[in-house]
Amino acid sequence: MPSGIAEHELVQIQMAYIGTRPDSGARTQADLAALRQIPGVTQVALVDKLPFGSGNNSNIKLKPDQPQPSMNAGLYFGENLLPTFGVKLIAGRSFAPEEFVTLDQALQGINDNSPNDLPHVAIVTQAMAQRLWPVQNALGKTFYIGKDIPLRVVGVLARLTRPNTLQAGPAFSFVVPISENLSDGGGSYVVRSKPQDRARVLRDAVAKLKAIDPNRVVLAHRTYDEARAAFFQADQSMAGTLVGVCVVLLVVTALGIGGLASFWVAQRRKQIGIRRAIGATRGDILRYFQTENFLIVSFGIAIGMLLAFVLNAVLMKFYELPHLPLYYLPIGALALWGLGQLAVLGPALRAAAVPPVVATRSV
Repeated sequence: MPSGIAEHELVQIQMAYIGTRPDSGARTQADLAALRQIPGVTQVALVDKLPFGSGNNSNIKLKPDQPQPSMNAGLYFGENLLPTFGVKLIAGRSFAPEEFVTLDQALQGINDNSPNDLPHVAIVTQAMAQRLWPVQNALGKTFYIGKDIPLRVVGVLARLTRPNTLQAGPAFSFVVPISENLSDGGGSYVVRSKPQDRARVLRDAVAKLKAIDPNRVVLAHRTYDEARAAFFQADQSMAGTLVGVCVVLLVVTALGIGGLASFWVAQRRKQIGIRRAIGATRGDILRYFQTENFLIVSFGIAIGMLLAFVLNAVLMKFYELPHLPLYYLPIGALALWGLGQLAVLGPALRAAAVPPVVATRSV
């Protein structure tokens, strides 16, 4: 799943103060200036979240009195976020310096219902723009978040995957001009450099920040590739478990087919011998069992495909899961047909090899 950012050029350093610092704003600016001086660093930002991580989401409305939201989207903020992330602006403009407000100012504006302390513009992703205004230009349009806070669209990004809640649409996200200080909590320094310089830049950045203020705790320091891998670790474990279950089920199915075919051969030894005695070749016997198995497996496949379609419709209705790709069904059918033929091949070969005199000895 693409994130829309320069994944292989970013490192993340998450730090926290011990206690409250009244001069956190000045300290944050000093940190950013020091990080920019590290050789190889091209961009630095203090951001509240990254794609594929923890973060905030917001319901989106097109009208302030709208009873139900039009969609849900991921919310990003942070000064110099777009150049540091390396996202592509495909329409409109970036934020102007005078459009930024501090996080404390924005929170106070929400509590006091003071529009002057809140951001007034936003940059949305292309997917979000197409969802809200399918056949219109998104630039200049207004949408509402939170307590009917209006935001005017000034730019459109090619893609910026939301931090989490991917099932609500991974490409739906927007950015607002809010800057934060390290003491606001949850922020991370994100440093951009060339991929080959990341390890050194990460090491130098942590050392530089600790030298500026030793009374801070390094909560995390890693490349973005490591952060992404950690986010999907549970999904990968689940996928591995499901693959293991599927393999076990296929093996059990093959063993069941092979066992039944062996049973059929043992029960039909006289029938096989009689057919061989009246002229049936080994190829005829082999084709007989292969065809019989194909028909039985086809009957099971037809029922299974129908049940899979019905179950998918139920999951779509109650859990908003995506539609089952139709090509899964013929691929699954071909796999099971092949599995059935391979499972019955051994017993069928043994049946074809039974001499007529042996098979009819007890007739």
